[in-house]
Amino acid sequence: MSSINFDRFDVQILDALQHDARSTHQKLSQTIPLSPSQIGRRIQRLEEAGVIDSYRVNLRPERLGLSVLAFINVFLDHHGEAVVRDFASAVADLPEVLEAYAVSGEADYWLRVQVPDLPSLSRFVMHTLMCVPSVRSVKSTIALEPVKRSAPLPLGHA
Repeated sequence: MSSINFDRFDVQILDALQHDARSTHQKLSQTIPLSPSQIGRRIQRLEEAGVIDSYRVNLRPERLGLSVLAFINVFLDHHGEAVVRDFASAVADLPEVLEAYAVSGEADYWLRVQVPDLPSLSRFVMHTLMCVPSVRSVKSTIALEPVKRSAPLPLGHA
């Protein structure tokens, strides 16, 4: 993908959309010194360049009965190309897994998992995750309370 040149207006638009993706072009033009049509064209260019990937709603999991957030380090027993591909495919199909990353260090993967309660976490680990081929062991950490939730990217520091 080709790189895109950003100016201060693009950064302002991206920052504003990270805080409120429902902002209209008109509303954005009240704080960004561009016309609504100029803002619309810039947003379209950022979407086409893949800078803006999607628009989504942030939900509060605890209000939906999903009160346990766990971070799980996964250790594989071997690391061939097919093993890694199969593990990634298996994890992608697990709705409890919100994020998954291949990581450096002791563990091979880091998962962010959301479930209703501790028995659900136990079932997920013991009967789902540990049954994925090549998973040797896991180490779970349970979040006690959020200190900082998902935050906007620090565009002023890029």
